[in-house]
Amino acid sequence: MSDLIPPAYTVPVNLGTRSYSVDVGHGLLQNLGSIAHQILTKSSTCAVITDSNVGPLYAETALESLKAAGKKPVLITVPAGEASKSLISSQTVLSEMARAGLDRKSFAVALGGGVIGDLGGFCASIYQRGIPYIQVPTTVLSQVDSSVGGKTGVNLPDAKNMVGNFHQPAHVIADVATLSSLHKREWNEGFAEIIKHACIRDASMLPLIDQVASGSGDLADLIRWNIAIKAAVVEADEYETLGIRALLNFGHTLGHAIEAAAGYGVLLHGEAISLGLRAAALLSVKISKLTTTDADRIIDLLRRFDLPVQLSASLETEELLHIARMDKKFEHGKIRFVLLSALGSAHVSNEITEDHLREVIAEIRG
Repeated sequence: MSDLIPPAYTVPVNLGTRSYSVDVGHGLLQNLGSIAHQILTKSSTCAVITDSNVGPLYAETALESLKAAGKKPVLITVPAGEASKSLISSQTVLSEMARAGLDRKSFAVALGGGVIGDLGGFCASIYQRGIPYIQVPTTVLSQVDSSVGGKTGVNLPDAKNMVGNFHQPAHVIADVATLSSLHKREWNEGFAEIIKHACIRDASMLPLIDQVASGSGDLADLIRWNIAIKAAVVEADEYETLGIRALLNFGHTLGHAIEAAAGYGVLLHGEAISLGLRAAALLSVKISKLTTTDADRIIDLLRRFDLPVQLSASLETEELLHIARMDKKFEHGKIRFVLLSALGSAHVSNEITEDHLREVIAEIRG
């Protein structure tokens, strides 16, 4: 069993008996086996769930690390892309877990981006009524957002994240070295969520985002900062019952609708959220107290990462509204929409109407 590489940062997620840590640093993937040995002492058999893009790059390192720690891993690979985040794919993964002989003392490893994290976590949450899992996110988006907080699930054809549950990971390993293999478009999309975190919680992070956009700045520290923001929100409202965790949905009401209407995979998640962020910023100027200067700062930062801020004419307004009505953020026909009163200060508003949405959809087409 190889020695542990010390993480550059460790962020605790304090949730009582469901607490865990997130390690951030370079070269941490080889720690997987040692960490599994430490925190999952009664487990031996495990499933490493990955996709056809990530598997060829990192699965061997993960498997060898687990074997060196005395674990018995089986590799399960699904096709890369949002289409794999489905009930059909989850059935395939669960069937392979059963064929490999995993039992109630086994565990899973989700090795990949947000799709794999959500799919792997969901399968772990329902296999044998729930087994532990370790998140090993390999994209900017999954490291700063989806790997932390325990939300797992899959999409329905017309609604994103409609089937799932809360199942906190046993540990998260954010190996910043894995981000070097991302294509530029995949790299950029993660910064939609980073910009979102700065908007809703901590505007003092904006200068560091600017530095990273310019090719300087400590990327590991930026990842750590975002994880700490996400962890604090999750700790305050783990199951999204108090309205605090709902703040993480800034830009997502329309963003999810745009992603679904375009067809999963046509727009990357962060690209759709970028359009949703522009819409939410504009509505925050109209309805809340956000200044035009601050809204422009958000939009300009999105542009720095080549994220889209103009909605395609091919996506019809009424179709977007139809999809949005099915979103979990609609309650009893009312829209729970996150607005900013200032950079770093967000709140959930019930003031937004469908007419407001129609107006802002028209605005982001230009």
